[in-house]
Amino acid sequence: MIIMIVDGQGGGIGKALVEKLSRALAKNEKCEIVAVGTNSIATAAMIKAGALSAATGENAVIYNAARAHIIAGAIGIISANSMLGELSPKMAEAIGTSKAVKILIPLNRCNLQVVGTENTTLPQKIDEAVKNILEYIK
Repeated sequence: MIIMIVDGQGGGIGKALVEKLSRALAKNEKCEIVAVGTNSIATAAMIKAGALSAATGENAVIYNAARAHIIAGAIGIISANSMLGELSPKMAEAIGTSKAVKILIPLNRCNLQVVGTENTTLPQKIDEAVKNILEYIK
């Protein structure tokens, strides 16, 4: 099972997801975490967090979105030109049309307001995303 973590800018959300998932899946050889950054700084942060497979850029997002079973990241990864323009329309389309389950962390940035979500801290949202990924794997 391929779990694709997508992040951009500084890679902080992706880094946190990779760290927590790597620990939780340490003994699960059936799951592969693939970290994909919209830029090299984000990718480097996820590699530092423990990602064994990583790539950067538009083609990496498009290629890996087609083969992923789960895609996780901030909600902006499905919105063209989000992350201050780092996430291209082709990236958003590839993620949005992927057959993978999408685990999206709601952040009220990128002009996306998500109603009906709890007002929790970012670390709590990351923990919830990891919990959802692990439940899906089971």
